[in-house]
Amino acid sequence: MSDKNITAEQRRINENKEKDVPLEKWGPYLSERQWGTVREDYSAGGDAWNYLSHDQARSRVYRWGEDGLAGISDYMQNLCFSVALWNGKDTILKERLFGLSNGQGNHGEDVKELYYYLDNVPTHYYMKYLYKYPQQAFPYQDIINKNRSLSKNVPEYELLDTGIFKDNKYFDVYVEYAKNSSEDIFIKIDIVNRGTDAAPITVLPTLWFRNRWQFDAATPKPSIQWISNSELKTTHEPIGEHHLYFRGAGQILITENETNTERVLGRTNITPYVKDAFHDSVISGKNTDALIKKREGTKVAPVYRLTIEGGASKQIYLRLTNEATDTPFAEGFEGIFDQRKKEADEFYASILPPGTSDDLANIQRQAFAGLLWSKQYYHYDVEKWMSTSDGVTPLSPERLEGRNHEWKYLKNQDVILMPDKWEYPWYAAWDTAFHCIAIAPIDPTFAKGQLILLMREWYMNPYGQIPAYEWNFSDVNPPVHAFAALGVYRAEKDATGKGDIQFLKRIFQKLIINFTWWVNRKDASGNNIFEGGFLGLDNIGVFNRSIQLPDQIALEQADGTSWMGMYALNMLDIALEIALTDDAFEDTATKFYEHFVLIADALNELNLWNSEDNFFYDVLCLKGKLPAALKVRSIVGVAPVFAVSIISKYSMDKLSDFARRTAWFDKYRIYNNDYLPNESRADSDDALLSLVPKERLVQILDKLLDESEFLSSGGIRALSKYHDKNPYTITIQGVNYSIEYDPGDSTSDFFGGNSNWRGPVWLPINYLIIKAIKKYGEYYKDTLKVECPRDSGVMMNLEEVAAELTKRILSIFQKDETGNRPLYDNYNATYNEFYKLPENKDLVLFHEYFHGDNSSGLGASHQSGWTALVANLIGTV
Repeated sequence: MSDKNITAEQRRINENKEKDVPLEKWGPYLSERQWGTVREDYSAGGDAWNYLSHDQARSRVYRWGEDGLAGISDYMQNLCFSVALWNGKDTILKERLFGLSNGQGNHGEDVKELYYYLDNVPTHYYMKYLYKYPQQAFPYQDIINKNRSLSKNVPEYELLDTGIFKDNKYFDVYVEYAKNSSEDIFIKIDIVNRGTDAAPITVLPTLWFRNRWQFDAATPKPSIQWISNSELKTTHEPIGEHHLYFRGAGQILITENETNTERVLGRTNITPYVKDAFHDSVISGKNTDALIKKREGTKVAPVYRLTIEGGASKQIYLRLTNEATDTPFAEGFEGIFDQRKKEADEFYASILPPGTSDDLANIQRQAFAGLLWSKQYYHYDVEKWMSTSDGVTPLSPERLEGRNHEWKYLKNQDVILMPDKWEYPWYAAWDTAFHCIAIAPIDPTFAKGQLILLMREWYMNPYGQIPAYEWNFSDVNPPVHAFAALGVYRAEKDATGKGDIQFLKRIFQKLIINFTWWVNRKDASGNNIFEGGFLGLDNIGVFNRSIQLPDQIALEQADGTSWMGMYALNMLDIALEIALTDDAFEDTATKFYEHFVLIADALNELNLWNSEDNFFYDVLCLKGKLPAALKVRSIVGVAPVFAVSIISKYSMDKLSDFARRTAWFDKYRIYNNDYLPNESRADSDDALLSLVPKERLVQILDKLLDESEFLSSGGIRALSKYHDKNPYTITIQGVNYSIEYDPGDSTSDFFGGNSNWRGPVWLPINYLIIKAIKKYGEYYKDTLKVECPRDSGVMMNLEEVAAELTKRILSIFQKDETGNRPLYDNYNATYNEFYKLPENKDLVLFHEYFHGDNSSGLGASHQSGWTALVANLIGTV
């Protein structure tokens, strides 16, 4: 692409690539929930949800980060900006999103708000966010009480179920950011009254400093100074001065970001200027004069008390900049929002596949927006966290041997793509890998940086383990990072025509360390059959796979073994790609080829394949008993399909040493009648490498494409519907363990009970299935056709099967002929009716997983991390 055809946004992305830190200084890095996290938990028993609750969040200083509504911060989260609201009825300001803690929800923690990530671009020069604020008192207690009373066998009680939005009595609060330059940000808050009657609303655009000074005496306390009734000036040594300009505020309130010890601990406050002072001032008038007269502090808000007529709107404009100006709102300044929106349109048009419908274009745009809004500053120094106090609770000896005590060297302080900034405001190792694949089409530089980050010495432990997530860094997630590295590399190469070999070399070195950790730690018998516990799949097993059962010798896992086979094959692919330009990597390619062959041999020859059911199962080994197959038809047994690759004749011809050594290895195994996982065709010079031989692939697909088993209208279920009428039970030392098809919310307590792998559709797994089947199809072409769906009489080659599965995934988000989106078919007709209103018809949420029968969205409602993979599927069929 010539320089003149590069969009303005792409030009900015390219310029950022040359920086030491290829990251915009300002972005949506503010969390949506800092309370209830492990890093803010200083309790002796590790009770994170109750130690710092939503109720306390407005009054207590955070140590490791900040949160807010539709907010931004600098990338070290020194200075933060977000919006607070009051409808004249609530007992607290709406400063942050409300949701249930794990113990309050009938299906675990869950945000109970309506908000949407409408737009964003990689440099954050344009961002737009929508929050729906009821005009009646927010039903905080009703939501808590109702959900506590519900069993796990019924759906959650959501905000839409309360009737609070009846007759459209709510405000749409749009928060829009448009950068004039990297540190000059215009802000527009547009409040629309969707009801018919006039209604009051108070808006507090809030600027504050994160409190670092309380925890480090050497840290100078920053300040925000009143300059005039339209300007505030911030002073902070590391980030310099900034100015917040605004117009027409009725008041300017100034306080300190300090804990309200009277409310939290029952101790007299040293100062009346505390973190939650604005709540009392706006709602009850308490201490307002003092807050107005104060001229300097660390938390400040201009106050706008508005009354908006039914159907009307009002706008508030602000400007946050690092340079003082006499004309912050020059004539025509509003045009910056139109200009940046136009540039965002041009950027997304440049990557949109030709012929994409308006609906799919909107889905893709909001998926990418959700990804970008999910960037979050994450700070957690485990050693410091364990050995110091938060100023509320004294240092506890129990914590020194408590959660994550084996990860003292972990010192994270970075901007990371989060799974969901409310429900999962912390990274998870395999989630992050999929996030990188999803974001690669629009920002491969950031994607590569995120993958490298997880491999750095302040993340990966000295033995080579990648930290899982803050609730237990020692848990084990599937090793999909080599797969992600290849996906990111290829996305950039396809877009630019040039692959970043240096990136592959850099991450390959660290992946070797992690691969070795897996081999040394998770292959207990040394036979290439791997374990790993729950492996990110929460309740997929008939029992918790992360616990040791009585008399258990080993749980030989079909998915653990398959993930490692996939890992070895991905490492082989990376080594071959590098070797084409650096033949020193041929030796390593051979090593991973041999390792892949050995894992494939073990998977297919050592009891994991069940010839009665023609399916892969986990095998439980107990003392004094024969190994027992756990006959659960789940994605555990589908995982072997993921490991597939095609080695081209070009690569084999160019890499003669690799070709010669693998030929000898193959010949040796054939001579000894050993299993060999490769295949060649007379009409093709390429070779197929796969964990699953052709005959078994067809047998697995027979179940996968059966609508009475895995195939749903919205993709592949995590557990076969076969178990709806055929629950599986196993008795171990008198204890019965059972599993059955459970297509909706989780009815088990495994891992908090907020995720369910026993029937719903999950995007990352479907993405892996689609990519794998498409790869098989590229090799077999029309020489292999299967019935899809089963018993339909329709025969398809595997590329056509991949396309069919893609269409089913996309259908979850698309409008049908009646204007409904299946993702909103959540047991309640009012949901889709709400989303058919003119102002809501284009709003799309990206849930954590989807109902196995009706495709309605379940779990975290803003899992714009891996569910954003839907954006990568658009345009592939």
